[in-house]
Amino acid sequence: MKGILGRKLEMTQVFTENGKLLPVTVIEVQPNKVLQVKTVEKDGYQALKLGVQDKRQNLVNKPSMGNFKKANSNPKRFVKEIRDMNGFEMGSEINLSDLFVAGQFVDVTGVSKGKGFAGAIKRHNYSRGPMGHGSGYHRGIGSMGAIINRIFKSKKMAGHMGHEQVTIQNLEVIFIDSARNLLLVKGSVPGPKKQFVRIQENVKGIKTKEAVKLLMRKSMEESNLVTPKTTSEAIAEEVAVETPVVEEVAVETPVVEEVAVETPVVEEAAVEESTNSEVE
Repeated sequence: MKGILGRKLEMTQVFTENGKLLPVTVIEVQPNKVLQVKTVEKDGYQALKLGVQDKRQNLVNKPSMGNFKKANSNPKRFVKEIRDMNGFEMGSEINLSDLFVAGQFVDVTGVSKGKGFAGAIKRHNYSRGPMGHGSGYHRGIGSMGAIINRIFKSKKMAGHMGHEQVTIQNLEVIFIDSARNLLLVKGSVPGPKKQFVRIQENVKGIKTKEAVKLLMRKSMEESNLVTPKTTSEAIAEEVAVETPVVEEVAVETPVVEEVAVETPVVEEAAVEESTNSEVE
């Protein structure tokens, strides 16, 4: 059984060539490191231990650090086993394109969102009681039984809701973006954003069908990228807007001829200095 580890990014939508809208979940699948190869002769079962996304060494204990060093790998944040999978050696990397293709069906396993303590109406979809003034209860769980004097195990009551392992089966692979390590599956995936998930071949139903043809922009077809917003850093459509070129009109400035104005020459009057004779 083929499988790989990834991280849920967000949900978005894509359009097919015939105009049909498909809700999809974007899963980031970085290359997985094979940390250990388990065999039937040595371990009693066949499996591959995979790890994804590096983390700091001071967050890892010594036994786990020894296992990472054996595989010549950095410490990984998310480590899981994939049963009945072989064909890879310890220390090698597994890429998304090596396992899955568009049109294939997969099972995605993750941890659901935690809801905290919830009542029976929210947790188990119980019906509400009468809301009249004379009613004895409104949102209670009702009768526990008329004869038996104890509560049976697995009785649906109020309690902790969510934050448990959930597997969604038979999700169709819509598109694989090998350049950005992105996987688009039809429908929802358990868990919040940035939640690690395990993607495996489906157990029930058909294995594959004809791939859906997506409506792609011309610029995206050349770069083999999907057109919808797959991540928060999705490529927006570049619209080339031609700015009209305004021709500069040469405006002839009228030349003002300077009129030569003759300034009248004022003759300086010769002032005769009278020489005062010295009077003796």
